[in-house]
Amino acid sequence: MSDARRYLAELFATFTLVFAGCGAVVVDGVTDGAITHAGIAVVFGLVVLAMIYTVGDVSGAHMNPAVTIAFWAARRFPLRDVAPYVGAQVAGAIAACTLLRLMFPEHDTLGSTLPRNDAAMQSFVLEVVLTAILMFVILHVSTGAKEKGITAGIAIGSVILFEAMFGGPISGASMNPARSVGPALLSGHTEHLWVYLVAPTTGALLAIPVCWCTRDPEGNAVPTDA
Repeated sequence: MSDARRYLAELFATFTLVFAGCGAVVVDGVTDGAITHAGIAVVFGLVVLAMIYTVGDVSGAHMNPAVTIAFWAARRFPLRDVAPYVGAQVAGAIAACTLLRLMFPEHDTLGSTLPRNDAAMQSFVLEVVLTAILMFVILHVSTGAKEKGITAGIAIGSVILFEAMFGGPISGASMNPARSVGPALLSGHTEHLWVYLVAPTTGALLAIPVCWCTRDPEGNAVPTDA
């Protein structure tokens, strides 16, 4: 499979994630809450699940620079692909938010992730923990370049859903630098963007040693003495 196809798969999958997820936030805003917070969380979980099953066997369906970097750090993904994957993910997110801006020019944030009450450090810690949990699950159910098992999408989509459900009102539950970069750049709300670049990447990296406590670096379960 050519590299170009894998990069395009990442671009389109991330475009779909951001267009659907941030689009749900925007539509909820312009319709006075028709979707609701719970509905937004469900949209994020479902779109991640759908994209994993759609392009998981093509690119691994990372859709997230923090995930890509963590897979490389965990020695499950080649260094040469990190920059192209991250570039494709960011490009997909920006393209999605550009389209949302054209469709909804009246919306202020385009679904930007912003700390509640400007409490940046509270959101920073929450994003680290949320992403660490997410990456812990990802490392257990998938490899760096191809999904492993028919339940990978369900597991990862479920984590996205429940974390967005309870973390969204505080930090926006980004867990994904690309998902935050797109709406921040297109809406101009970049004042807290550093939180959503640094915290998810930190959390994803912290999940690696935790994962290695139960699995070896190749992702195999650590055998017991029984």
